[in-house]
Amino acid sequence: MAALQEYKCPCCGGAIAFDSAVQKMKCPFCDTEFEMDTLTAYDDQLKEEQSDEMNWETDAGSQWEEGETDGLRTYSCKSCGGEIVGDENTAATACPYCGNPVVMMGQFSGALKPDYIIPFKLDKKAAKAALNRHYGGKKLLPKVFKDQNHIDEVKGVYVPFWLFDADADANIRYKATKTRVWSDSDYDYTETSFYSIIRSGSVGFELVPVDGSTKMADDLMESIEPFNFSDAVDFQTAYLAGYLADKYDVDANQSIERANERIKKSVEKTFASTVEGYTSVTAESTSIHLQNGKAKYALYPVWLLNTTWQGQKYTFAMNGQTGKIVGDLPLDKAAYRKWLFSLWGIVSAAAFGISYLLWLL
Repeated sequence: MAALQEYKCPCCGGAIAFDSAVQKMKCPFCDTEFEMDTLTAYDDQLKEEQSDEMNWETDAGSQWEEGETDGLRTYSCKSCGGEIVGDENTAATACPYCGNPVVMMGQFSGALKPDYIIPFKLDKKAAKAALNRHYGGKKLLPKVFKDQNHIDEVKGVYVPFWLFDADADANIRYKATKTRVWSDSDYDYTETSFYSIIRSGSVGFELVPVDGSTKMADDLMESIEPFNFSDAVDFQTAYLAGYLADKYDVDANQSIERANERIKKSVEKTFASTVEGYTSVTAESTSIHLQNGKAKYALYPVWLLNTTWQGQKYTFAMNGQTGKIVGDLPLDKAAYRKWLFSLWGIVSAAAFGISYLLWLL
């Protein structure tokens, strides 16, 4: 015996059935009526939808040639586990991540050779100046912070990044509504119309960055983006002279999930921007298929500035190419309370003014 076809209401998700009085399919929960042809077409569309398919070829980086690593040394932090790379003349006395002493371990080995590197464009002096500018205009920053905050360490570090290229084919289905409100002498009315909207298309992605170090927070690295890849050159160890290079501990395969997340969010944002003129829009189904997915391995320049104030450490990161700087700052609690009080006073005054105007009317 064949199973009966069950239809779900596209508006509220409830089970719907044929209503003989109106000769249409009707939802008993929201009272929406549907033509049978409309529901059949909607059901066929649901059957055609596919799940995401985001696969990559991750042959990024290359093997070091004989003799290329002779001048490189690794430094290991016993506190946070960070492992960094420098040349034989690097005076690495402190970990750029946590500030604790590091120990030189010996010859560098056991990692892939980067494909590209963006050389530092800004020096240590520029990093300190950027930090001072970062303090400016922060009304809730303690006034004594700038004078008393001591910079413990300023280190130029090449951070490992996996760069992902791909073409994304996407199909996204949205549930949208339009609401119309009107009144007469007896009642207020609200009419809500529901729509099923489909967007399909392709988006090309190049050089989507994912940092390959667990010591560098993803949100911190994303905050100092973008890096201009037009300045990238083929990697040579000579660029490491005088700087440190973080040794990646997250490989390309382990970075795929983060790359997929960034690509998916970008696709969804791009497609959603084309759905206009509705009261509300909700994505109900997303299908993204990647083609020609490949990864590259590059080192990007970052200045890390570790500071101490009132016994607490603050870390700032600056893009060594563009000068963009980010980092957490302390809050002047007294100034914050004063700001909240003044804001509450403005809101209260506005509310009183509106109430008084309504009373006059």
